[in-house]
Amino acid sequence: MAASLKDALQQPKPLIGTLLTTASPEVAEVLEHGSLSIQDAQRAIQAIAGRCFAVVRVADGTAENIKRVLDTGCDGIIAPHVNSATEARRIVALAKYPPTGERSVGLGRAQGYGLSFAEYMATANDRVAIIVQIEHVDAVANVSEILAVQGIDAIFVGPYDLSGSMGILGRVSDTRVVEAIGKVRGACTASKVPFGIFFGASEPALAAIRQGARLVAVGTDLMHMANSARKTLEALFQQQPAHGKEG
Repeated sequence: MAASLKDALQQPKPLIGTLLTTASPEVAEVLEHGSLSIQDAQRAIQAIAGRCFAVVRVADGTAENIKRVLDTGCDGIIAPHVNSATEARRIVALAKYPPTGERSVGLGRAQGYGLSFAEYMATANDRVAIIVQIEHVDAVANVSEILAVQGIDAIFVGPYDLSGSMGILGRVSDTRVVEAIGKVRGACTASKVPFGIFFGASEPALAAIRQGARLVAVGTDLMHMANSARKTLEALFQQQPAHGKEG
């Protein structure tokens, strides 16, 4: 595993994960990715520590939320609904310690509860990844300006909210949504900023990877559990011997 998520985002191998929706360290340990309440997210991060990268989607871009999430010791944050360069600059400022930014000092898990305070403070600005989420038509229109903000390590597209902002909620295969995603992907390529996206299934996720996506989230923990259970049952029923037939 790369030294940091920021380093891994610059390597050719795509980063693939899923969304954790249940407050279960056991599930996090198996699926190794997460985004929950801050307390549950920290427990999930503790369960997978050192074995994969953990990215937390903050509830919003407030100073309090960003500080509390980063103090869990996550490898990066995803900031939702970033629609302008001004909003992107604010996220970067809140996620970085002075003099680069405005992040306030804490003594949480990230800092070893004070035991590794100096080490964390010296490296956090260079190690913690800041990912902004593009999920509105306004953000698509402003994507070049957003990408020009110093300190952004990746862009992550939310197709479902993006489709909702177009008045076609859930129709992520609609030409208008596909074209908007393509515009963001093209802008990321031109700016050499890693492009990320969420899909509910493996087929479109694989297509996105072939088109250059560097950060891909596929489905959720419960989706994977349900799909696995369904496939098991289908296989069992298909293998049952026929009854009532004469030999």
